[in-house]
Amino acid sequence: MGKIVMFILTCFVCMSGFSQSTNLDSILNVRKFQRDSTLRAAIHNDSVKIDKQFTETEKWDRMSASALHPVMNVGEFSGVIPVKDPTEIPDPNLDYKFLFELTSLNPDSAAKDVDYGLTEVARVINLHVASGIPLKKISVVIVIHGPALKAFGTNAYYKEQFKMDNPNIKVVEELKKLGTKFIACGQAMAFMDVKRENMLPDVRVSITAQTVISSYQLKGYLLWWGGAGKH
Repeated sequence: MGKIVMFILTCFVCMSGFSQSTNLDSILNVRKFQRDSTLRAAIHNDSVKIDKQFTETEKWDRMSASALHPVMNVGEFSGVIPVKDPTEIPDPNLDYKFLFELTSLNPDSAAKDVDYGLTEVARVINLHVASGIPLKKISVVIVIHGPALKAFGTNAYYKEQFKMDNPNIKVVEELKKLGTKFIACGQAMAFMDVKRENMLPDVRVSITAQTVISSYQLKGYLLWWGGAGKH
């Protein structure tokens, strides 16, 4: 009798072990399938992403090649894509007065490039001239505070900060020829320890950027900030 009981117990243990082994194999197979599926999905997503990036890059290259720079060429982002037969035309008889508020500075990795804010100023001028606005009808004032002050520093000051020549000086000179005014915020200069001698000679200094913004808006200037017009 004891032998029979022992045999039954042995069979039960073996069956239990076989069942556990089978369950483990099933779990491992499911996990492997999930892992392989996830990997295939990731590869597919990456390939789609890469294809999209290449397509967008090619599209941008084609658009950049056709871009116009009627007044200033400050890189590819300052150009105007031609539009055939536009049905909305701005009034060329109006005075277009723009007040740009520049506060940001390119990241250190792009310190060799023209400041993004100045590129936007050039783009807005180009867009209006391309739309039929006479250049003489466009007036520009740039108020500068925050980190953007460094973009308007002398070459010596910029070299001290970034170990390279200031790429913005040429653009500032071009804008000056168009009658652009540059006004720095004295409060920001104090906070950032920027001396007057650190700034380009064409940059005026106000007690604060806030009074520049309020006074020029009262004179009818449209305020632009961060590349977007504030209406």
